[in-house]
Amino acid sequence: MIKKLEDIIKELKLNKKVRLAVAAAQDKEVLHAVLDAMNMNIIEPILVGDVNKIREISKELNLSLDGINIIEANTYEECAEVAVKLVSNNEADFVMKGILDTPILLKAVLNKDYGLRTDSLLSHVMVYEVPSYHKLLILTDGGMNISPNYDQKEKILENAVRACKALKIDNVKVAALAAKEKVDGKMQATVDARRLQEASKSNVFGEDVIVEGPLAFDLAISSQAAKVKNFKSEVSGEVDIILVPTIEVGNGIGKTLTYLADAKSAGIIMGAKAPIVLVSRADTHESKLYSIAYGALISRKNK
Repeated sequence: MIKKLEDIIKELKLNKKVRLAVAAAQDKEVLHAVLDAMNMNIIEPILVGDVNKIREISKELNLSLDGINIIEANTYEECAEVAVKLVSNNEADFVMKGILDTPILLKAVLNKDYGLRTDSLLSHVMVYEVPSYHKLLILTDGGMNISPNYDQKEKILENAVRACKALKIDNVKVAALAAKEKVDGKMQATVDARRLQEASKSNVFGEDVIVEGPLAFDLAISSQAAKVKNFKSEVSGEVDIILVPTIEVGNGIGKTLTYLADAKSAGIIMGAKAPIVLVSRADTHESKLYSIAYGALISRKNK
C-alpha cells in the first residue's frame, strides 16, 4: 500500500516512464511541474501549444527542452484536440490541462470521433496526505458533478475505486457521507448511501470493496468516534474513500484539509479512457507535481 504522496514518485521511478500530452503547455506553473516530473524520470512529456512561448518560459525557468517533442497549435481548441488525439492514438498515455479553460479540454475529451469518452461518468478524485491520518485519503467528487443522483454516484464510486487500487490498496473501504447515520426519506443523501451499501454487499463494486453508509464524517475517519457512539463499523477509522453527496460538501472538506489541516494533495479526473490532470493556479507546485505523478501511476496501471 502506498501511504505517502512522495511514495508515488518513488514507485514510478522503478518502472518505464509514461507519456504525458500537455494541452496549451505555454503556462509557467504547469510547464515547471511537467519539466520537473520529466527530470525525475517519471514521465515523457509531449508539449502542445505556442512553441515560441513554451521556449521563452523554459529559458526563464532555466529548464532544458532538449529531446522533448513540442507540437505547434495555434488556438486553445486546437491544443485540446491535438493533445487528446495523441492519447486516443496511443501516442501518449494521459493528458494534462495547460493554460486553456477546462471546458475546452473536456469538450475534446468527450468528442465522439476522436475523444476519450467511455460509458462511465467523468468525476473528480482528490487524494490527500493528512498529517493526522495514517494513510492516504481519497475524496470524491468535489470538483465536477454538482448534485449526482444514485446512478451517477455508483459511477463516481467506481472511478474512485480504480484510482484507489492504483495506490496498491487491496481491500478498499468506503464511507458514503451524509449528515447522520440513519436513513431519512427527507434526506436523499442517506437514502442513496444506504443503497450504495446494499449494492456493495452484492459485490457491485467488487468483492474487495466495502461500502458503508450513511456515515457522518466523524464516524468515517475516527474509530474513537464510533466507539463513543457505540456504532459498529468495518470502515470507521480505516476509510480509504470518502464519497460525498454534493460538490459543496466535497469542495468544503477538501479545502479544509488543505488550508486548516496542512494536507498535501493530488487531483485527477477519472471516467475517460485515460486520466486527465487538471490543476488550479492556486495549487502549490508540489501539488501539481503530485497530480502529474498520480495520473502517471493510474496510466501505468491501465496499460
